[in-house]
Amino acid sequence: MAGTAASGNPAPGYGKHPDHYVEARPGSRRVRAVLAGETVADSRRTLIVRERGYAPVHYFPREDVRMDLAERTDSRTYCPFKGEASYWTLRVGGRSEDDAMWSYETPYDEALELKDRVAFHRDRMDLWREGDEEVPAPA
Repeated sequence: MAGTAASGNPAPGYGKHPDHYVEARPGSRRVRAVLAGETVADSRRTLIVRERGYAPVHYFPREDVRMDLAERTDSRTYCPFKGEASYWTLRVGGRSEDDAMWSYETPYDEALELKDRVAFHRDRMDLWREGDEEVPAPA
């Protein structure tokens, strides 16, 4: 994964695991995430991130996500290749999905494409569409 401009914040994971890969490519289809009947994300500009050992993940531009339905949590996770992820709970109607989405707000240089993008736990969404197809959550 190549960032747009180095910020002096290199990913330490590659030193220990030089064969690990994280790659981002533009998606070619419209992608929608729906929770409790409400479209929470809708974009034709996702990045599909493929990383060794993980299922592909769509990262949506923030402006294509209903951030008004999201509430930041104190949850954090760390990836030595991408950086620290922040999480949000989605609240739609009377429904709440804790830590359903995340973002790398200050990603490592090698993952700068992820800045200002949001990803979702697909298994917490009621409906996921790519193009006109409903896509089941990964097992």
